[in-house]
Amino acid sequence: MALFDLPLDQLRRYAPVVAEPDDFDEFWRGTLAAEAARPVLLDVRPEPTDLRLVDSWDVTFAGFGGDPVRAWYTRPAGTDGPLPTVVEYVGYGRGRGLPHERLTWPVAGYAHLLMDSRGQSGRYGGGDTADPGAGAPGGPWPVTWGILTPQSYHYRRLITDAVRAVQAARALPGVDASRVVAAGNSQGGGLALAVAGLVADLAALVTTAPFLCHIQRAIEITDASPYGEIAQYLAANREAEEPVRRTLSYVDGVAFARRACAPAHFGIGLRDQVCPPSTGFAAYNQYGAGTGRPAPPERELHVYPFNQHEGGAAVQVRRQLRWLAGVLGH
Repeated sequence: MALFDLPLDQLRRYAPVVAEPDDFDEFWRGTLAAEAARPVLLDVRPEPTDLRLVDSWDVTFAGFGGDPVRAWYTRPAGTDGPLPTVVEYVGYGRGRGLPHERLTWPVAGYAHLLMDSRGQSGRYGGGDTADPGAGAPGGPWPVTWGILTPQSYHYRRLITDAVRAVQAARALPGVDASRVVAAGNSQGGGLALAVAGLVADLAALVTTAPFLCHIQRAIEITDASPYGEIAQYLAANREAEEPVRRTLSYVDGVAFARRACAPAHFGIGLRDQVCPPSTGFAAYNQYGAGTGRPAPPERELHVYPFNQHEGGAAVQVRRQLRWLAGVLGH
């Protein structure tokens, strides 16, 4: 795939005005306040893995509306003291899988909470969490479930789950609550970015090829899934464009990025049609700009000119590990 988005010199300066609804902050304050009184941990039980170097637990926590959300909690075997903890979110259409599938963070010495994505495992499998709200009017794909109103939209529920996952991690034994990190790639990167904008005391953000950024542009310049699924929905529901665009404005990663204050590490592939590079740059270039602080948070970006949605792959992971160790002193 050849380059298709803006040239790199323009991308480095690309900071578009992304429309935000006037009640954006009120919407998210009210959404999260409705969950605040609920106990967050519902169940924690050991999970046999046949692995000697890590210990794992099957965690259920209360997400949006009190719905049970599943997660894997994994940490280096034999460690008792509080550890810095990475809360990770998975890509579109995926579930949490099995506890031995994602071991980078625990073998690097971190505690690790991997959140399931409610209702999304139909494409790749591995999910154990239902989405009771998925029947609201909208299209057949997760990115279009309930898309006609921000109140009924799937990503309102999923982003709330992501914030509650941080709260659940802080309630688990062996977690250093002052050093909790949000991390993810693609959809997981978009969720991590939303968490950075909603959780004021997050220790760090690690995101690669973040989904849900500058969405209004993304649905106009790529037909690749998941953005292409929104375009397909609008192609068949021509009168829905205005309410759909309004709904999407409540979950745009650029708005969350402007409100974030945690140190951040980004990665973007310039040939990425799934999450076009200009959409990720729009979030990176405005990261922390809406906090009112005199200087933006510490942030670092790695660009991969010849890579698509895979970005830097293992090279990027190595950079994440080295950067995060420096930020957390771990």
